[in-house]
Amino acid sequence: MIEKTKEGPVRISRDSALMFTAAIFSLRSTCNTGNGAVIAREGRIISVGYNGAPTGQRHCLESGCILDLDKHCQRAIHAEVNAIAMAAKYGIPTEGAELFCTMAPCPNCSKLLVNSGIIRVVYSKSYPDMSGMELLMAGGIKVEQYKETEFDIKF
Repeated sequence: MIEKTKEGPVRISRDSALMFTAAIFSLRSTCNTGNGAVIAREGRIISVGYNGAPTGQRHCLESGCILDLDKHCQRAIHAEVNAIAMAAKYGIPTEGAELFCTMAPCPNCSKLLVNSGIIRVVYSKSYPDMSGMELLMAGGIKVEQYKETEFDIKF
């Protein structure tokens, strides 16, 4: 619900709206990690993604995660990759766009983000291996951790 003040209704920032949207899409995840991502250009959503198995394959929630030695799921595609893949599938360019994600991108996703032309990444939670942040910054991408200042919503 939007609160009213003397000046009018409280209006959330675009960053908050996009981050909340990423959080909503994280609820569609079919992997136990439950991450969501939104790609936007000029504050408008151009693609979304969430963690899950490739189309038509068994989901982690049905069959369990396939974990590597570092306990990372190998069955699921990360939210960032799914968002980029959806944009590519429909011919939507990601050059100059921003990514909002519920968890910081892993090193592999970070490499893909650099090559996809993303210019800014905003994330909520840290990833266990934060070396992806160094890859993003070395690639000229602005990186920010989202601070929950407007509403007390936990991702």
